[in-house]
Amino acid sequence: MATESTLQTSFLLFFCFITLSIVSKNFYITPCLANFDVDSVDEWTEEKEDDEVNEVQSQHTLSRDCDLSVGEWVFDASYPLYEPNCPYLSNQVSCRRNGRPDSDYEKWRWKPQQCSIPRFNALAFLGRIRKKRVMLVGDSMMRNQWESLVCLVEAVIPNERKLVSSNGQTIAFHAMDYQASIEFAWAPLLVELKEESHNKKILLLDSIDDNAKYWRGVDILVFDSAHWWTHSGKWSLWDYYKEGERLFTSLNPMVAYEKGLTTWAKWVDLNLDPNRTRVIFRSVSPRHNRENGWQCYKQREPLVFLGFKPRVPGQLVVLREVLKKMSFPVYLLDVTSMSALRRDGHPSVYGRAADAQGRQDTAVRTSDCTHWCLPGVPDAWNEMLYALL
Repeated sequence: MATESTLQTSFLLFFCFITLSIVSKNFYITPCLANFDVDSVDEWTEEKEDDEVNEVQSQHTLSRDCDLSVGEWVFDASYPLYEPNCPYLSNQVSCRRNGRPDSDYEKWRWKPQQCSIPRFNALAFLGRIRKKRVMLVGDSMMRNQWESLVCLVEAVIPNERKLVSSNGQTIAFHAMDYQASIEFAWAPLLVELKEESHNKKILLLDSIDDNAKYWRGVDILVFDSAHWWTHSGKWSLWDYYKEGERLFTSLNPMVAYEKGLTTWAKWVDLNLDPNRTRVIFRSVSPRHNRENGWQCYKQREPLVFLGFKPRVPGQLVVLREVLKKMSFPVYLLDVTSMSALRRDGHPSVYGRAADAQGRQDTAVRTSDCTHWCLPGVPDAWNEMLYALL
């Protein structure tokens, strides 16, 4: 289990450097993520749980007559919205580059049932975030979405007018002519995970300031936190829970999740101004890990929604209840049921590059049915975000 400093170091290792300059006492870098082996960073790339996929349709809607989460995937030959060789994509999600032979997973567009989502327009989006900071906060699923959003906008910006900076647990893509940034902050649990005496890891359920200090002054905050809370057994990243002065060796994961989210909610209520900051919470990204992680292998098209009423994931039940109690207006961006239909969209064995003959190494062959190929499903999440803004 990595220490907090190791997590930060692993974060910074996500970038190799082409150029380096100093601007206003900060280091600014241009990434060549395609050449970095992300498989060496377990905390960022491995979501170990094998829970069954749960689907849900949110009651939180864009308007009274429009629920973006209810609809269907429509094949659209005009997609994807950016090139698969976008330089800001990490190896793990660059499925085409890693030898995936099909590309239809890039061409499905999400079509809501009761309304329409405008096609993502990079220049219009940049115009809307002019002189603003957009920050995506969470785990590797949110990193997946951050890479998608950066690739959706970067092609319209000249190379000399865009750059990436890093600061502690955050990275930021800067559109210099717009004085705007699209940032990612690593905080998979939102609350703090620290190493204390005897090298024991303690999850501090009521402590958040060390992470939240990066969120201050941001205009648009998008959060997620779900998967890490269900890590258990040998995959658990902590030895104890702590609340106040009380230590727990075990706690129901959803009880712990409720406590952690309540700490987050209290921080938002006390520290953010709804006239200054917009807050969105993205629902849990579904996994297709049944059958020992191979449920998504060789899948080529979306599932068809048959109209049944799916079971609501525990994390979303808790999240809804916490949001109801908040005074700050938080929009719940529900991507769970729509993404659950896309078992074709995961890297599977194409989360790593094939050999020179185009073969996957069978000795180390694993199937990633958690993260998403890019271009792919997170692009639809970002089109929904674009519609909200």
